[in-house]
Amino acid sequence: MKARHFVAAAFVAVILGSCATPRDINYFQDVMVGQNELVLQNTKIVVMPEDRISIVVNSRDPQLADLFNLPIISHRVGYTQGSSLSTNQQIATYTVDADGCIDFPVLGKIKVSGRNRQEIAEGIKNTLMERNLVNDPVVTVDFANMFVNVMGEVNNPGRYTFDRDHITLLDALSMAGDMTIYGVRTDVLVIREYGGVQSVYAVDLTSDYDLLQSPVYYLQQKDVVYVKANNTRARQSTVNGNNGRSASLWVSIASVLVSIAVIIFK
Repeated sequence: MKARHFVAAAFVAVILGSCATPRDINYFQDVMVGQNELVLQNTKIVVMPEDRISIVVNSRDPQLADLFNLPIISHRVGYTQGSSLSTNQQIATYTVDADGCIDFPVLGKIKVSGRNRQEIAEGIKNTLMERNLVNDPVVTVDFANMFVNVMGEVNNPGRYTFDRDHITLLDALSMAGDMTIYGVRTDVLVIREYGGVQSVYAVDLTSDYDLLQSPVYYLQQKDVVYVKANNTRARQSTVNGNNGRSASLWVSIASVLVSIAVIIFK
């Protein structure tokens, strides 16, 4: 009887050892409904060197506005060139240089790094009006190449683009199909490079407070989100390439248990 109990206990231990507990899986375990009132910083994406942005200037006088735009005209048979807002045009993008500047038509070099979309648009608008170049300018600034990378134990790892002023760590994980059951929720890494300096942050997603107070709750362009694999996933990798989902591994475990039982019962 003792031998049978030993074999049963060993088998149960193997099964439980491959399972994750709800405490390892659930997010926001310290959330108290109606009592979590944390003030979040109003952080917007700012432009950095090597970013690409589009800038469009509009006015009641389309020909005047065209002087400050960089359109790429798509000529068609029977097409008559119109204003920069024509559906047959695509607006070119500006690439921010190493000094954080762009070369803007008529105005020349403009510093844009460290500013968000609204600040860039407002600055160009004010300059156009102060120099009496355009009396009624409407300036629109958009991102052209903003992205984050999501890697590790997520369902759909890859590069994800965005065109919003805010993107959170939760947004990035959602775009990647959420973590797999094997992802470590308590130690999600965010790797950020700014000004030639790389910083690594760790976030505990089981804690609502830790997440919302993290400096990487709001992501920046080119951030890398990495989800570590838990011990269960690590145990699935063996020298011969078997994993917990392969039938051969379970057959091997069963064979070992049977062998133990045979030895004990002799």
